[in-house]
Amino acid sequence: MKTRITELFQIEHPIIQGGMHHVGYAELAAAVSNAGGLGIITGLTQPTPEDLAREIARCREMTDKPFGVNLTFLPSFKAPPYPEYIQAIIEGGVKAVETAGRSPEQYMPTLKAAGISVIHKCTSVRHALKAEKIGCDAVSVDGFECGGHPGEDDIPNFILLPRAAEELSIPFVASGGMADGRSLVAAMALGAEGMNMGTRFIATTDAPVHDNVKQALVDADERQTRLIMRNLRNTERVMKNAAVDEIVRIEQLKGEAVAIDDIRHLVTGVQGRKVLQEGDMDAAAWSCGMVAGLIHDIPSCETLISRIMDEAETIVRQRLSGFL
Repeated sequence: MKTRITELFQIEHPIIQGGMHHVGYAELAAAVSNAGGLGIITGLTQPTPEDLAREIARCREMTDKPFGVNLTFLPSFKAPPYPEYIQAIIEGGVKAVETAGRSPEQYMPTLKAAGISVIHKCTSVRHALKAEKIGCDAVSVDGFECGGHPGEDDIPNFILLPRAAEELSIPFVASGGMADGRSLVAAMALGAEGMNMGTRFIATTDAPVHDNVKQALVDADERQTRLIMRNLRNTERVMKNAAVDEIVRIEQLKGEAVAIDDIRHLVTGVQGRKVLQEGDMDAAAWSCGMVAGLIHDIPSCETLISRIMDEAETIVRQRLSGFL
């Protein structure tokens, strides 16, 4: 399948693995890239730029295919040294960067001068247009269904994707609710030229997370996510667990007066690692999309991507053409 996204990133299939904190390590990125998609190392999961440089080198040992690095520009308790992380990306020869959160505008000249293709994750058409204006090569349009940060507009992909198609000139992929061949064909029918999957890639044999996390995704349905930090204007979609129940209780109690310090102990990266790496499923809030309802097994990335592409082709050639 050839689209502007496969051409831009020089990949076989229009499938991107989104950046995920404490999930997007070299093992997963290499597995996705080897299967024909675009694997992504999560930059800020690495404690220092030097660690990121080593992770990029480690990924190169596992794949000779293109892969990228995610850099998320979000409010944080301590601002990371973004220029140094970008330098590690450049020196590592990485040619694809997924940016997210705040605008990457101040870093675009450096990235473009290094010949890096930038895809920015956006939760609204207005942000996607800004990304196009500042020189991003593509955008990932992130619907309200997504895990992690869905923005504050609450617009699902059935509306957001065709709106993006009406406004954008650069190519975009659909993110949020993407799981299988049906997702890919539907996204492309609505104007996207590929899809970005996060939660679905956690439930693979290649994802370097605890088996408890993978099994929780298989066991969950589409009703198991919750939205937290709404009053902080930093909304996050997470899997329901004891920590999330406590966050919701605190937020309901405090209302508009809630502050990040009230829930910090339940949302920090240190606590998140206890879930993802140690399998302590109630230790903290962890990002998860509604797409959990469409996850029924734990295949390899190779099996998953091959299955997606086979299903997409069958839908287009047989089911859809049969309606005409």
